[in-house]
Amino acid sequence: MSDPVRPLIEVENLKTWFPIRTGVFSRVTGHVKAVDGVSFQLGRKETLGLVGESGCGKTTVGRSILKLVNPTEGTVRFDGQDVLASEGDALRRLRKRMQIIFQDPYGSLNPRMTVGSILSEGPRIHQMGSETEIREKTEHLMDRCGLDAVNHINRYPHEFSGGQRQRIGIARALSVEPEFIVCDEAVSALDVSIQAQIINLLLDLQDELDLSYLFIAHDLAVVEHISDRVAVMYLGKIVEEASSDDLYRDPRHPYTKALLSAVPETSPGLRKDRIRLEGDVPSPIDPPPGCTFHTRCPSAGSRCSIEIPSGFSVGEAHRSHCWLEDAGGVTGQTLQS
Repeated sequence: MSDPVRPLIEVENLKTWFPIRTGVFSRVTGHVKAVDGVSFQLGRKETLGLVGESGCGKTTVGRSILKLVNPTEGTVRFDGQDVLASEGDALRRLRKRMQIIFQDPYGSLNPRMTVGSILSEGPRIHQMGSETEIREKTEHLMDRCGLDAVNHINRYPHEFSGGQRQRIGIARALSVEPEFIVCDEAVSALDVSIQAQIINLLLDLQDELDLSYLFIAHDLAVVEHISDRVAVMYLGKIVEEASSDDLYRDPRHPYTKALLSAVPETSPGLRKDRIRLEGDVPSPIDPPPGCTFHTRCPSAGSRCSIEIPSGFSVGEAHRSHCWLEDAGGVTGQTLQS
């Protein structure tokens, strides 16, 4: 039985490193440290936005939680059950409760299957009713996700627009009645007007079905409208985590401030000075010592290049992994808000 008090998802020190093999004998000569010590919790009926630049490890976090890739180290618990230790039937039962909506609405659907076959595949595998019941549920899901069940159920994916295909992807994720969904850049490939429609659909479905989301994106403006809390990633690590209101009102980590300064403002009176970061993102094969952001941070001091910063509490449920929040401070230029 589910415990309503316990978080639905608990991630502790998650690391997912991909080996680099070279030579005739394919010896491991290094690792791509895609995810390097990530921890967070996700409550029931809650949305956690996971944001950061491309290549920071956001997608790998989502796939590691679902065990679509095998993490190197760490713990993932779903409703108290160890996901990474689960195999066979136990993992299959967990997968029914955890689903994913992929970024690419074109490549994520089998072009040889009709929409009806795509949406009924999961319920058939998990034996969730008779053929008649599964057909009725498929039609209801299509209607609920903004698709015309009568005219669309026997069509193929290539006959739909990008927004319609993403609605099919959402319906597929819902077809097995999950409790948790990873939305992996679910709107980034869509036009802005379609993005708003899909986000509103996800919010309506969350209210109706009591869903929890891990919403992965690189667009902070999109994340603000759907997330209860936001975690900011940089080079495989979470550098700041807070409620959505706190993060956008009072960002504390220099990287978060730089990202927010790039978000366009609709009102000229609210326009912010752009914080431009120097240099490129370091390689995840050989990340810098200490704070991984110190090579680009305008506030970095000598301590930042030596010691990995702890997560400092800067408010209720607001943590920043930056030495600027420590009473000892750092030596360096102060970053303006």
